[in-house]
Amino acid sequence: MSPTSEAAHGGRRLVIVESPAKAKTIKGYLGPGYVVEASVGHIRDLPNGAAEVPEKYTGEVRRLGVDVENDFEPIYVVNADKRAQVRKLKDLLAESDELYLATDEDREGEAIAWHLQEVLKPKVPVHRMVFHEITKDAIRAAVANPRELNTRMVDAQETRRILDRLYGYEVSPVLWKKVMRGLSAGRVQSVATRLVVERERERIAFRSAEYWDLTGTFSTGRAGDASDPSSLIARLNAVDGKRVAQGRDFGSDGRIKSDQTLHLDEENARALAAALEDASFSVRSVESKPYRRSPYAPFRTTTLQQEASRKLGFGAKSTMQVAQKLYENGFITYMRTDSTTLSDTAISAARAQVTQLYGANYLPDKPRTYAGKVKNAQEAHEAIRPSGDRFRTPAETGLSGDQFRLYELIWKRTVASQMKDAVGNSVTVKIVGSASDGREAEFSASGKTITFHGFMKAYVEGADDPNAELDDRERRLPQVAEGDALSAEELTVDGHSTKPPARYTEASLVKELEEREIGRPSTYASIIGTILDRGYVFKKGTALVPSFLSFAVVNLLETHFGRLVDYDFTARMEDDLDRIARGEAHSVPWLKRFYFGEGGDGDDVGAASSAGNGDGDHLGGLKELVTDLGAIDAREISSFPVGDGIMLRVGRYGPYVERGEKDEEGHQRADVPEEMAPDELTVEYAEELLAKPSGDFELGADPVTGNQIVAKDGRYGPYVTEILPENTPKTGKNAVKPRTASLFKSMSLDTVTIDDALKLMSLPRVVGTDAEGVEITAQNGRYGPYLKKGTDSRSLETEDQLFDITLDEALAIYAQPKQRGRAAAKPPLKELGTDPVSERPVVVKDGRFGPYVTDGETNATLRTDDSVEAITPERGYELLAEKRAKSPAKKTAKKTAKKAPAKRAPAKKATTAKKAVAKKTTATAAKKTTAKKTSAATKAAAAKKSTASTASASRSAKSDE
Repeated sequence: MSPTSEAAHGGRRLVIVESPAKAKTIKGYLGPGYVVEASVGHIRDLPNGAAEVPEKYTGEVRRLGVDVENDFEPIYVVNADKRAQVRKLKDLLAESDELYLATDEDREGEAIAWHLQEVLKPKVPVHRMVFHEITKDAIRAAVANPRELNTRMVDAQETRRILDRLYGYEVSPVLWKKVMRGLSAGRVQSVATRLVVERERERIAFRSAEYWDLTGTFSTGRAGDASDPSSLIARLNAVDGKRVAQGRDFGSDGRIKSDQTLHLDEENARALAAALEDASFSVRSVESKPYRRSPYAPFRTTTLQQEASRKLGFGAKSTMQVAQKLYENGFITYMRTDSTTLSDTAISAARAQVTQLYGANYLPDKPRTYAGKVKNAQEAHEAIRPSGDRFRTPAETGLSGDQFRLYELIWKRTVASQMKDAVGNSVTVKIVGSASDGREAEFSASGKTITFHGFMKAYVEGADDPNAELDDRERRLPQVAEGDALSAEELTVDGHSTKPPARYTEASLVKELEEREIGRPSTYASIIGTILDRGYVFKKGTALVPSFLSFAVVNLLETHFGRLVDYDFTARMEDDLDRIARGEAHSVPWLKRFYFGEGGDGDDVGAASSAGNGDGDHLGGLKELVTDLGAIDAREISSFPVGDGIMLRVGRYGPYVERGEKDEEGHQRADVPEEMAPDELTVEYAEELLAKPSGDFELGADPVTGNQIVAKDGRYGPYVTEILPENTPKTGKNAVKPRTASLFKSMSLDTVTIDDALKLMSLPRVVGTDAEGVEITAQNGRYGPYLKKGTDSRSLETEDQLFDITLDEALAIYAQPKQRGRAAAKPPLKELGTDPVSERPVVVKDGRFGPYVTDGETNATLRTDDSVEAITPERGYELLAEKRAKSPAKKTAKKTAKKAPAKRAPAKKATTAKKAVAKKTTATAAKKTTAKKTSAATKAAAAKKSTASTASASRSAKSDE
């Protein structure tokens, strides 16, 4: 019996999901007997501050939101922006005969379902409805086969939530006191930041080594074709049996690791090449091996994030946002999963498409199965795959843009996982020749041919290393045999230098966290988003670069909270939390040991200190660690030696270099650009910064006021200002602000004069009045010089016009019709080619804020280390891909406002509009609906709908305070 006919005989049923988008899709599958409503994420959580804690709680409970003295009882409050939604759910429940809790089937979804049951207090039968894909069959099967709430999963989520709250709320204030206000620490985010910082430390300590070798082009002397080339390129492998050193043979200190390898310098390499000019060469050996490559497992959360980064240029957060939309609209299965398992239905669907699209020859005799590689994977989940018992090809979906591209990636990977292996041969040819000085030189070449592409017809995995060769690339060598004579057409001498370890990208950081078993894969996207938002990390291309601020934070955590950012400790904590989820451990004793120490009763905390230095049990006491902060020297943990007596310090207003102590003779100090990568701060660059003019330049006294005028270098550039007398009131009604003005672009601190300064501070200048008596002024603004008459502003061409433009010239400018919109487009500075994503021409243009790349749809400003002259097409495409990944949400919000239904609940019930994200959307929707004289109900619907896409994203953000 279908859900619709059951409902006709069983009354009204309320189904609650997380997001409005998910509710809309499911409602279409259940029919009129069901009311489907969204909770819009969590309706209840730990309080965000003491003001939200009920009055009956005092002391530490109000600060933490957790009663650590009473078995770590969490204090839950209904979120302020969800109270109206809760009232709505209660009203709907009062009119219903049954309640179905249909939130996601992971720990977070189980917790949301439990909170709904606790808050709504239903008096009707309650069912837990679970599914991993939103299709008609899956939804109807879920209604017909409900289960009970899984309290173990709820306990595991609650324990994680409490742990993250204690970590964040106890350690973050230490950062506020010792480093800077507004910083945060978290169980996983701090460890992720440490990984990025440690990689940068390795780059700073790295010393490059130079090495040389030879490359030869050898000919067989016969005509060749595509299957049998006439020549091959081989690299020098050994001299007199001693292997020639390559990059892998050098350590990070620039020294060769073993004396068993031959380190060629330029002189010796050129001498060897000269000695081999007239040498005869022959094939020493030909080694052939069978090549076989099996398909990759279907996607789980982390592998999807990695591949979307490599192939599509998506960030982890963007990938999950697009995947969320695909899931909620019924195109893919649930996207937060650790499993690589496919259901029998999915395997049948994939095998059917292999036969249909590629032929029976590409289908293996037996279905392929993939063992889960993730520890404690929730195997009840499936891998991420197209939904349904028949997979829609990308062309059949009707999708476009990022959703189409991500669906296509998932579809290809799933189908390929059920195809045959790729097979072929790999060949290594070694070539030998005798030099005129008697030395024997051996060259080596490797080739690969693929005789049957198998799964590679559908999909080939990307690589984090842009120079890595992909699996489907062939390298054909001539068909030669041992002893065949070859002639050297060309010998080239090649110089190389070792490179520092590559910085993490989002994809490689996700991979590293997963391999170290730190945190849960479903939270990685929000973790990376957090460390970017906090300023601990910034992006340089796709690379994640740690800020100087993160160096100070990690230094403090490593020195005084060593266990908390220890990789093994964090992984063992994850194991413990999974044991609690399986019922093998209890949460309260575990939390007591973590917070109070070995004894776990609040009295015996002596073992807590061991958590700081890395000794003893891995559950030391957090409380004691954050109580005694006397040993933490704020200046010391934020200071790092650069060399030659120069220190890099992280201050409250940014990083700076310093030599000597303040107020001492010879003291020097200079700000460091915040966007600078730490490994770029060399002693030489620090010396350059210190050599630049700094401090206050006294220009003289203002002849009118007598106040001293000085020139300074500020955070936003050089400027001039006046020094007011000491008794000048600085606050209150009578406060006097010093006159200040930025220097023109043509001026500099070491050339600006007192006359220049007085002219700058005289702005704005009254040019005159028009025929109606309206005053016209010349002003210098954020976007350059301009004229102002009432509310009418007109741009000036040069800064000098501020002082010499006449009234007649100003009136002539105002006599011209005001240009609406943008000025005529300037010609591009450089053409880069066609973007592989949008398939539009990409050019570099000069804009208001400097040069930028654009394909006509997306604009991306060039970074500080990019230049118009040096930027490559690949770099331009990369900048555009980054920009696209950051901003798909605004367009959706505008469309939502247009499509909002005319008759809905009144605006006062649209509680989601109170959310920070929805505020901006609501404002946009309100303007448009006012212009069209649409009802207030439309605004409420628009605000609610715009929040849908953020509901699930906000769930995972709860995982790491």
